[in-house]
Amino acid sequence: MQTSSKKAFTMVELIFVIVVIGILAAIAVPKFAATRDDALITRGMATLASVRSAIATERQKRILRGDFTDITDLGDATNVFDKFDGNTSADAPRVLEYPLKSGTRSGDWERSDATTYYFHYFGGGRCDYNLTKNRLDGTCAEFGD
Repeated sequence: MQTSSKKAFTMVELIFVIVVIGILAAIAVPKFAATRDDALITRGMATLASVRSAIATERQKRILRGDFTDITDLGDATNVFDKFDGNTSADAPRVLEYPLKSGTRSGDWERSDATTYYFHYFGGGRCDYNLTKNRLDGTCAEFGD
C-alpha cells in the first residue's frame, strides 16, 4: 500500500517567515526615509553651491565690462533662481541652466523677495539666505553652515 504524502510548509514555518519579513521591513523603511531626506539636503547644498558660483561668475563678468553695480535679484515669483536682477529679456544671463520652481515642500527653494531665499527641509524646517553685496549668505545647520 502506497501512502501519498503532500509536501507543504507547516504553519510554524509560514509564521516564522512572516515575522522575519516584518522585522526586515521595520528596519528598512526608516532607513529609506532617512536616505531620501539626505538626498534632498544634498540636492539643496548642490543648488546653493551652483548659485553662489553663478553669482561670482556674473560679478566678474560685470567687473570686466566696467559695470560695478551690485546683483540685486536672482529670480521671480515663479522661478527662484532664474535671471539676474529680474531681467526678463531672452538674452539675459541665467543664474542656473534650468528653471528652479518656487515651492514650500521639503527640498524646495522659495523666494520671499528680491533678496530673501529659503530652503525647506523635512520636519518643516527652513534655512534662510540673503542676497547682500553680491553674496548669498546665510546659515543652515542641515547644510553644516
